[in-house]
Amino acid sequence: MNLVGYALVVLGTSLMVFSLIPVRKLTQQLPAGNIRRRWTILIALIVLFIVGYLIYGSIARNTFNAPLDLVVPLILFGGAIFVLMSSTISLQTALDVRRIAVLEQESITDSLTGIFNRRYLDRRLEEEVDRSRRYGFPLSVLMLDIDHFKKVNDERGHQFGDLVLNELGRIISKSVRRSDIVARYGGEEILIIAVHTTLSDAAELGERLRRHVETSELGKEASQREGGSIKVTVSIGIADLKDGMNDRQALIEAADGALYQAKSEGRNRVVIADQT
Repeated sequence: MNLVGYALVVLGTSLMVFSLIPVRKLTQQLPAGNIRRRWTILIALIVLFIVGYLIYGSIARNTFNAPLDLVVPLILFGGAIFVLMSSTISLQTALDVRRIAVLEQESITDSLTGIFNRRYLDRRLEEEVDRSRRYGFPLSVLMLDIDHFKKVNDERGHQFGDLVLNELGRIISKSVRRSDIVARYGGEEILIIAVHTTLSDAAELGERLRRHVETSELGKEASQREGGSIKVTVSIGIADLKDGMNDRQALIEAADGALYQAKSEGRNRVVIADQT
């Protein structure tokens, strides 16, 4: 009986030691903050339990003479199993959640530009149109297109052109509000969903973006390999959700029509869709 009780204490202590491994890995995955501190406290508590197991085992190892004497070692052993299983499951759950989050982010992100992709754009625009209709919030969209982008690809190569698109996506993303949605519509076209934004405010945003892009140098990361950075301009078409528009496609078509007008009038300008 002495051997059984002592073995339970030793096994319980070992399981508690092993439970520190997943808990420590989980803590390393967490960002600094309250949650990480709480898991750090849990590590300290597990260490405290381990010390308690060792003290109990050294004091009571010669007292396991009757079946009832095994009650406490059995409870401690069961507690060690519980802690090990909880820590292991917590780590696996955290890794699974992180993996799912990464996959979800990849599924809605355009791999070239790093902004949202067309599939996410269609879904969000439909949601925002419904929300605008329901609550009467203003909603505007801005359609941007790089002027003479074919010339950039022809003269500098498609790899350089891809880099320009990527940097342009970053510039636009940093220039809008966090509530706005920036997505690649197709080719070199980028669409911005400006929620809770009137047409006049969207026009101010469009002009600010146009000036920002015009004064920015793109392709710096490849300047030594590809012949130096360049400056590009963008044409922007803007439209807002009107009573006569039945769906998101009508809103996009209005912005696209304004973009076409900006191109035909000389590019590097902002045009607002017909307000009649």
